[in-house]
Amino acid sequence: MKGGIHPEYRPVVYRDRAADFAFLTRSTATSDQTIEWTDGNTYPVIDVQVSSASHPFWTGRQRLVDSAGRVERFRARYARHGAQRPR
Repeated sequence: MKGGIHPEYRPVVYRDRAADFAFLTRSTATSDQTIEWTDGNTYPVIDVQVSSASHPFWTGRQRLVDSAGRVERFRARYARHGAQRPR
């Protein structure tokens, strides 16, 4: 590897404030904010809007969208246009 061109790869804390969840990982991301972690060390912290702790898919609070009704309305609306076009 060529030296001096790669960003620093270091421990970083990602924090999801909506779910009060944080995890320590390694990243090249930077931040001016820091946090003291449970091991007593201080790490840069990056706030994220969504994580696996707050995303509806992972928490089981996912809403089902009435996509079948939308498809049927679309087909009913444009059924007459499709019949006029040669295939």
